[in-house]
Amino acid sequence: MEEQQTSAFALGTFEVAGEEFPGAVFGDRVVDLRTVLPGISRVSDLFADWDAHLDVLASIDPAAAGARPLEALDVLPPVQPVGSIIAAGANYREHVLQMSVAHKLGREGADAAQLAADAAAEIDERGRSGDPYVWTGLPSAVCGAYDEVLLPDVGGNVDWELELGVVIGRRAHRVSAGEAFDYVAGYTIVNDITARTLVPRNDIAMMGTDWFRAKNQPTFFPTGPYLMPARFVPDPAKLRIRLSLNGSLMQDALADDLLFDIPSLIAYASSVAVLLPGDVLITGSPAGNGSHWGRYLRDGDVMEAEISGLGTQRSTVRGPSGQLPPWYVDRPGAVAAAGGAAR
Repeated sequence: MEEQQTSAFALGTFEVAGEEFPGAVFGDRVVDLRTVLPGISRVSDLFADWDAHLDVLASIDPAAAGARPLEALDVLPPVQPVGSIIAAGANYREHVLQMSVAHKLGREGADAAQLAADAAAEIDERGRSGDPYVWTGLPSAVCGAYDEVLLPDVGGNVDWELELGVVIGRRAHRVSAGEAFDYVAGYTIVNDITARTLVPRNDIAMMGTDWFRAKNQPTFFPTGPYLMPARFVPDPAKLRIRLSLNGSLMQDALADDLLFDIPSLIAYASSVAVLLPGDVLITGSPAGNGSHWGRYLRDGDVMEAEISGLGTQRSTVRGPSGQLPPWYVDRPGAVAAAGGAAR
């Protein structure tokens, strides 16, 4: 998509007094898209003529368009309805090395140095001759950037993995890497929460890992707060990914350590499946998750997560209680904001 020179704005879905609406975020003000783009009732409607719609938004005066204060609004996942999560696993080299050591993934009896060396050789060979490892997440596991993350009453060692999300803007099937960026609407933040004890399937070891139960629990994909159009992100590899737990920095990396880059991921995923507008491709998590630190999520923890230029998430951890709260039950797509307005 052609890059434009204009003041950046983000897109999102908001709620006030029980009413949801799509909005364009200009600093700390939000313009209701329905007032400036007739026929647009949700962010996903923009995909039909993405660049033309963005050009209109770039030309408006937010004050004249009746912009509302952002702080007065609840922030929902940016794209409604929520699309599928297309997830790349083991895609940051240093992350794979840390996981191999933390979980002793390798030869029996090998020490930490040998586990890391073996993992490095394996991942480098996969980068030269292999394919990305991709799995899917359910829309029902998505929650907002300021919602509570609910610990499940099954499984344990619940971990964080902050990731750059790539929002697909056009139907993509068998897209080449060279044309992949033409199918990207923009970028968002996704925290890929994982119950580590649910990953292995000891009862059916031949099947290996079980990402379905480990990663699709309710609220396990905090997403947003916004969709930043790709025209305002000239080089996603230069984005900085940071996650803090209770004020302590846990993850801090640039999005440039990918084993398979964004075009390669889109090309591979679309060679297998049809990617639809609103789907979110998450590109893997850098080093520094709980498995590495030996510290998993507990009731009362607060995660603050940011990717440069894309906004900030703030998630309080609750549970486990075994019961879903009313805000989640009332909205089966897990798109309500439990934590109130963004701050």
